Amino acid sequence: MNRTLCAILILVFAGCFCPSYAQVGEENDLQSIIEEFRRRIENDVADDNVKGSISVAITKGDQIIWSGAYGAADFNSNIESDSTTIYRTGSITKSFTAFLMMQLVEDGTIKLNDPIEQYLPEIKGLIGYSNTAKINFQHLASHTSGLIREPKLDNAATGPIENWETKILQSIPKTSFKSKPGEQFGYSNIGYGILGLAISRAANKSFIELVKERIFNPLHMTNSFFIVPESRTDDLAKGMNLSPYGTINPDSELEHRGRGYKVPNGGIYSTPNDLAKFIASNLGYTGILQKNNLTIMHSKQTPEGNYGLGFFLYSDSTIKTVGHGGGVVGYTCHLVFEKESQYGVILMRNYNRGKTQLNAASHDLIRKLKKR
Repeated sequence: MNRTLCAILILVFAGCFCPSYAQVGEENDLQSIIEEFRRRIENDVADDNVKGSISVAITKGDQIIWSGAYGAADFNSNIESDSTTIYRTGSITKSFTAFLMMQLVEDGTIKLNDPIEQYLPEIKGLIGYSNTAKINFQHLASHTSGLIREPKLDNAATGPIENWETKILQSIPKTSFKSKPGEQFGYSNIGYGILGLAISRAANKSFIELVKERIFNPLHMTNSFFIVPESRTDDLAKGMNLSPYGTINPDSELEHRGRGYKVPNGGIYSTPNDLAKFIASNLGYTGILQKNNLTIMHSKQTPEGNYGLGFFLYSDSTIKTVGHGGGVVGYTCHLVFEKESQYGVILMRNYNRGKTQLNAASHDLIRKLKKR
C-alpha cells in the first residue's frame, strides 16, 4: 500500500471549459495549503519516532477533498496506515450519543427536559440524588448534570462490552454530585454512560444497535464499529507505547476486549473517511437529523464553558467551530468542522502524544483554508 494516499481534489469550473486565472490561483492555493499540512503531518510522525501513524481527512461540505495516512498501523507486522486503517475514537463517541439522542427527540420518543428517572429509575440511587433537582437528557448531554467525572467503582472501566449496562448500574450508587443539575459545566464520563443507557431504555432497543441502525447504516459508515470484526482486525491500528522501539501498549490491547461502562462515552472505532460522513450529517447534508435540531446541538447549552450537546464549541476572530477530541490508552483523535466555511478536519493517531497538537493543528488548517 502507498504510504501517501492520492489526494481527492474536486474542481468546479462553473460550466467553463477552461478555468479562469482566478480559479487556477485559488486551486493552486488550496493545493499548496494542503501540501504544507501533509508535509507537516508526515514530518511529525517521523520525528515522534514511536513507530505509529496519523491518518487524516479534510472535508468541504459533504465531500472529502483530501485524505492521507503516514506511518505504521502495525509496525511489527509491517502494515502501513492507509484509508482503511481503524482507530479508536475515544470521546468522539459522545457526539454520536448526543446525535442519537436528538434523533429520538425528533421522532417524539423523548423530550430534552424529560427526567432520566422516567426511563431509568435506578438513577435515584446516585449519592445525593434529590427529587427537587432531577437530571434530564439535556443535562447529561451538555455535561451540566452536576455529576463527578468518573464513578468511584473499582474496575468500572474494565470488563467485556456485553456487560457495559451492568457496569453502569453498578456505578450509579458509587457516583455523587459536585454541583446541582443545570448549575455549571462539569465534564462527566459516567454522565454520558447513564445517558446511553437511558436512551436505550426509552427506545426499548440496545444502544449499540441503535447507533448502527440510525447512524452507521444510513451514513454508510462501513468501517465503524463498537466491536471490530475478526475479519477486520488486520486493519486495526495497534496502540503504541511512547518509545522508539515499536512496542505495543499492553493496556490498549486489554481495552480492545472491553471498556467496562465506557461504551456510550468512548466505545466507537472508526476511520477518518467514515468520520467525514458524520461531519456531513452534522452540516445537514444527509437528512437523518433536521437542521433545527442540529442547530440546537451546535449551540451553547451551558451556563459557563462552551459546550453544546455532544460537541465543544470554539470561536475567535476568524473561525467558529464545532468539534470533539478523544483520548484513550494508545489512541488520540480530533474531529472539527466550521459551518460557515463548510471545512472539516479529522486527525486520528495510534499513540497518545506527539509533535502534532491535534486540536490546534485542525483549527490552524481551517483558518488557512477559510482565508485563502
